[in-house]
Amino acid sequence: MSVPTMTSLPTTPVPMDEAADHAARLLAALGLDLTGPELAATPGRMVRALKEMTTPPTFTATDFETTAEPGQLVLVRDIRFVSVCEHHVLPFTGVAHIGYVPRKRILGLSKVARVVHHCARRLQVQERLTGQIADWMVEHLDPAGVAVLLSAEHTCMTLRGVGATGSRTTTSSLRGVLLDDPAARAEFMSLAVSAP
Repeated sequence: MSVPTMTSLPTTPVPMDEAADHAARLLAALGLDLTGPELAATPGRMVRALKEMTTPPTFTATDFETTAEPGQLVLVRDIRFVSVCEHHVLPFTGVAHIGYVPRKRILGLSKVARVVHHCARRLQVQERLTGQIADWMVEHLDPAGVAVLLSAEHTCMTLRGVGATGSRTTTSSLRGVLLDDPAARAEFMSLAVSAP
């Protein structure tokens, strides 16, 4: 059986049943017997799970005029997220802390979590995910500053390779006053990492 090269792979989505056939071939190549009842439906379930984990949910970004005093920090902590590592197609899970200093608009609080989930649901790396969340906030709210802090455990490190169980990766992305003003940056970091 010839293996397709990267340049010969389709660039448009294939039907789910065809994707399940490809998944079955992959699992068979790994030596798994798919003829028994335990694994017969696994390729389809695998494809549906990966599709769900890599499809960004749509949402409407509800924002409002702010009545906040100038320089006020809005912080939403401990937003749990799951993403999929683009290098090994294994999940990484963690928490996001998102802070911003409004200028004219504030975002509905539940929508802050939706931004995180929207950016996380795709093949991803944590470093890029952190910046994408910050960029989304800047583009949609035009705040005076944005800070994003992510802490995640990567199963590509804990389940394989080095087996570094319990290790976490922390990334941050800062914009505007939360980058330029040491006092504002320190306030965000202190509140984001302090116990509730």
